[in-house]
Amino acid sequence: MEITEKRVEGYERVLFGEEPESGYRGIIAVHSTALGPAIGGTRFWNYASDDEALVDALRLARGMTYKNALAGLPFGGGKSIIVGDSRTAERAPLFRAHGRFVERLGGRYVTAEDVGTSPADMEHIRAETEHVAGLIGKSGDPSPVTARGVFRAIQASAKFRWGADELGGRRVALQGCGNVGRNLAHHLARAGAKLVATDADEEKLRRVVAECGAEWVAPGGIYDVEADIFAPCALGGVLNDETIPRLKVEVVAGAANNQLLDARHGEALERRGITYAPDYVANSGGVIHGCNIELLGGRPDDALRRVDGIYDTLLRIFEAAKREGVPAHVAADRLAEERLRAARSD
Repeated sequence: MEITEKRVEGYERVLFGEEPESGYRGIIAVHSTALGPAIGGTRFWNYASDDEALVDALRLARGMTYKNALAGLPFGGGKSIIVGDSRTAERAPLFRAHGRFVERLGGRYVTAEDVGTSPADMEHIRAETEHVAGLIGKSGDPSPVTARGVFRAIQASAKFRWGADELGGRRVALQGCGNVGRNLAHHLARAGAKLVATDADEEKLRRVVAECGAEWVAPGGIYDVEADIFAPCALGGVLNDETIPRLKVEVVAGAANNQLLDARHGEALERRGITYAPDYVANSGGVIHGCNIELLGGRPDDALRRVDGIYDTLLRIFEAAKREGVPAHVAADRLAEERLRAARSD
């Protein structure tokens, strides 16, 4: 495998790997190991360009550093990308190549599932390196636990916004009906919320409509839905100059990574009086659960209690934001950076 390295300010290592015989092309970005080995999933996606793939890897890796810091985990942040069509049936050669790439970092980076990957794919990686989590028979698919954490984040946002975390009768605009979005929809439906859902994949959308009694809209119309809560559970950058003025909600809380296209869009939500649950806090349930079980040797029930702690973490962030007069994403960043500074000074 041919490996090249790119220096990126603020990141410890950014590596590119290519193996022509298997058709593998990938990126590993290690943002920080101040708290411990960098943890972050492998995303399998067909990017429009190498630059787009790099930007995604960098944003996701930084988000993992902050996510792990606020989750109280003894791990840093990283992310990896496999560039290609995740629908391919020829998975073993690609993921074994990726495992060899991960192994070259000698434990500085530990991977797991992300968009386009599964526990079965992690088993292929494990054939080449021990630095992988999310394995079959262990913590497994993180989607249900991620959804549980997002549900707790929505409850915390409701508590802060309206004084009670009951969701019965609340209208939720759900963007994305994949593994996490579908599980979240079930949590919300059981809580009595009224769902309006969308997804670019009509089959996934129809399933949520049928199973949860949701209304549906075309993908582009989700931003115009009158609702109490907008739950973005697809890809990032959906909160931007074009979409924020269209929102007709009081709360944004969802599972997608990097929901803000830019930090200034968190300020734009604040100016509109919309309560925003920082995404890397809301969606941290999967990594909390997986790390506690597979890497820290915790019990499943203890791991789930830690996931439920997202509720209290978010309330602390909202109160800090209110006290300091800053948007919630700024308050969250500050709390994470305090822990990172403390670790570097030890």
